[in-house]
Amino acid sequence: MSILVEACVDSVQGAIAAEHAGAGRLELCANLVEGGTTPSGGMMRAVLRCVGIPVFAIVRPRGGDFLYDAADIEVMLRDIEFAKSCDIHGIVSGALNPNGTIDEDGTSALLEAAHPLPFTFHRAFDVTRDLDESLDALQALGAHRVLTSGGAPTAPEGVEMIARLVRRGGDRIVVMAGGGVRHGNAAQVVKGTKVKEVHLRGSRRLEGRMAYRAPHVHIGRAFVPDEYAWDVTDGAEIGAVVHAVQGGGA
Repeated sequence: MSILVEACVDSVQGAIAAEHAGAGRLELCANLVEGGTTPSGGMMRAVLRCVGIPVFAIVRPRGGDFLYDAADIEVMLRDIEFAKSCDIHGIVSGALNPNGTIDEDGTSALLEAAHPLPFTFHRAFDVTRDLDESLDALQALGAHRVLTSGGAPTAPEGVEMIARLVRRGGDRIVVMAGGGVRHGNAAQVVKGTKVKEVHLRGSRRLEGRMAYRAPHVHIGRAFVPDEYAWDVTDGAEIGAVVHAVQGGGA
């Protein structure tokens, strides 16, 4: 069985590296330090021009929780419209209610805006109060896919629940395992869950090339330990996961 590996990327360089490593699809994000937010139009167009595999864009207006007001939803709808104008291949999004259930009205509006593109409900799913209930709701709304760690901190820890969701969804909705997937555990996640798709960041730390480094100045948040280094896509890790799930690491 062929397993699709989706790589989460935040740059043109990362997109190219992930494709070369064997990823079958990209999730394009900005601001991964906060779990991913909507990428810029320039980023979408540049990535789409540079790779030949499907690119899905996350549509998330901010970090934090997934409870959105009317203004947030309006921004998301406009971002979906713009992403479609860039010829993006799919949308990754979603919204929740205060009580931890799927915001069916908000998510339905996002789905309608994304149509006819495939729609993935992101890991907001993992912080809902009842994963079975949430999967049923998303299936009824017409979502094509859900990304999940099984409600656990990582997919390897959530194997039993992911397997249950795969069985529950059947061929009506794709359950994609993600969260903490690495080359050392990817084959076990696939074997234990029977998923046909896995998702990973696959990153490494890159040291910047600035010779002069201003001391004691933080452009971003003060808790960031080093603004002269950042996480980038690690093609070697993605390639190792691809190899593992195709049977090389089993």
